[in-house]
Amino acid sequence: MAIPVPYAFSGASRLGPRASLPIALIAIALGGCSFDLGSISTTPDKQAPAKAASASNEAQAYTTRGQALARSGKTEEALAEFDKAIAADPHYADALYSRGVLYQGERQHRLAIDDFTSANGLTPQRAEPLLGRAISYLAMDKVKEAAADLDEAVQADPQNAQMWTTRGLAYERLGDKTEAASSYSRALAIRPKDEAARSGFARVGGKAG
Repeated sequence: MAIPVPYAFSGASRLGPRASLPIALIAIALGGCSFDLGSISTTPDKQAPAKAASASNEAQAYTTRGQALARSGKTEEALAEFDKAIAADPHYADALYSRGVLYQGERQHRLAIDDFTSANGLTPQRAEPLLGRAISYLAMDKVKEAAADLDEAVQADPQNAQMWTTRGLAYERLGDKTEAASSYSRALAIRPKDEAARSGFARVGGKAG
């Protein structure tokens, strides 16, 4: 699943003013993505107590409504639904991840990192929270932290071109042209028309195979 970025959100929000990124990070790494979160949660234990199952179902309903609102650009209302989901079940990974994406779209990267970290702790087998956190780290110029997350993300999902492109960007910013070129090359092998990867590959002096 490609991580979504709600870059099209508009309107006033209690999340505060949007700060400009040091580079056009999200556009480069994730341009053209839609807000389609899918599900990153593990299947609930069928033997779980009825109360826990009820809380999970309630959180799922709030999260689904929040995602629909986010797709419609209703940022404030979406955030309220994600908040309700997490209040109902603090361990519901979908809600944490969804809220992290929303915060990221509003350039509230510290809050996004917190939610992506929580989601990652609940679903360590999934790469999407790691990618989300890496993007926010890059936006905050924490490039080494981003690279570490991306190293782990591409191990979890090696066929995801976006993860390789973003990893290339991270290593390019670290000054490691060899590793950056390798990452961009992997992205292009998966998605040959990835213009971000192609331009990155050219920037770091990659040689066409």
